[in-house]
Amino acid sequence: MLNWLPSRASRPVRSQRPALRPLLTAAACAALLQGASAVHAEGLVELYQAAKAYDASYLAAKAQAESVGYKADQARSTWLPQVGAQASLTRSEIDSSVSQVPTVSGTTRKIGIQARQALLNKTNWDTISQADQAVIAAEADLQMAEDDLVVRLTQAYFGVLSAQDMLTTAQANKKALAEQLAAAKRSFEVGNATITDTREAQARFDLATAQEIAATNDLNVKRIALDQLVGRNGVQPDPLQTPVNLSQLDPGQVDDWVNQSSNAAIVRKANAGREAARLETSKARDGHLPTLDLTASVGNTHLSGYKVAGTNTQSQISMGAGTAKAIGLELNVPLFAGFAVQNRVKETLVLENKAESDLDNAKRSVALGTRQAFAGVQSGLAQVKAYEAAEASAKLALEATQLGYRVGVRINKDVLDAQTQVAATQRDLYKARYDVILATVKLRQASGTLKAEDLGNLNKLLATPAK
Repeated sequence: MLNWLPSRASRPVRSQRPALRPLLTAAACAALLQGASAVHAEGLVELYQAAKAYDASYLAAKAQAESVGYKADQARSTWLPQVGAQASLTRSEIDSSVSQVPTVSGTTRKIGIQARQALLNKTNWDTISQADQAVIAAEADLQMAEDDLVVRLTQAYFGVLSAQDMLTTAQANKKALAEQLAAAKRSFEVGNATITDTREAQARFDLATAQEIAATNDLNVKRIALDQLVGRNGVQPDPLQTPVNLSQLDPGQVDDWVNQSSNAAIVRKANAGREAARLETSKARDGHLPTLDLTASVGNTHLSGYKVAGTNTQSQISMGAGTAKAIGLELNVPLFAGFAVQNRVKETLVLENKAESDLDNAKRSVALGTRQAFAGVQSGLAQVKAYEAAEASAKLALEATQLGYRVGVRINKDVLDAQTQVAATQRDLYKARYDVILATVKLRQASGTLKAEDLGNLNKLLATPAK
């Protein structure tokens, strides 16, 4: 890992706006700052907290994880007493066709409480265990959402810094080409150069102008993306420290990173899925097992009615009220369900094999992603060193070419080519640096070792001024 990676104890302070050299023209700055209030430089930790409170994707994953926790509580409720109140009002009448049997009509009013407590039910235990595995899977999903937010914020944050560097390079290149264009025009006016030199210089200057416009637009777009991610306007990231020092990975062996990937969130989720599938098979087999419940009830019943004898006489009978209490055990023993249980077991066994394969696939995918990310970081670090050497060489070549042009041993096109090479090399160098930073974060994401606290270590690469 790079030097800035795992110090969880680091707590970078909120930064104030540093004194930055102007990167944009006045018109571009006005367009960027339009509608923004009190622009100030901000570090990654501060913006991460803002993004956690604003990003819709992360908030959705957080809400989903919370809902799974409540669902697990519902599963545990199956082992708690189930109590309910009942009330009824019934009007009944018996009209016999036999003349000796009187007609009876009456009203029954009942009110009571019933309770049931499960004593033996293995299906309930398996359901609770499944709910626990669902909580583990939901926590893994939330961890993946957090990791994704860290990566997206890092990409957006350093994307703005990269765009600023590209714009600065484009402006410096345009300024140098403008000076060379002016020199070519002066040489042509005094007869020391041809019109071809002037036109070549003009073409390079026009191209540099187009590149500056494109770089300005790219900076605008990336600023908007960063603002959208954190829910603020006019966010100004802290710039990189100069000189930039990117250390080698620690540990330096890819196998050490792969070994850490067994705890990656996607692997934990797949493992929870496998355990849930095993429990589903157990639940299917539970269909053969008996269940035992403790039941209890208490209720009050009031009866009143009319007894009718003959056709002209009737007498009222009030049967009064009474209380009924009951407590007992209820045993249910499945005997035969049309082979439904056996076929359900076969189905869950196949799904269990699928979950096992999903777990193997998750482990292999994480290991592959970790190896690829490790190779990307190593390659990026080597590229940064090569581009730093190339930048120094390109600058020396430019100085030598400019000197040769002044003494007459080099032509205008040689200077233009050298200046263009310097600008191109600087753009490649800046891009390679930011690519390495992002690739290192993605390596930690792929290996399952990325933490939000790592953003505090990333801040060590930034030129954060003291309060």
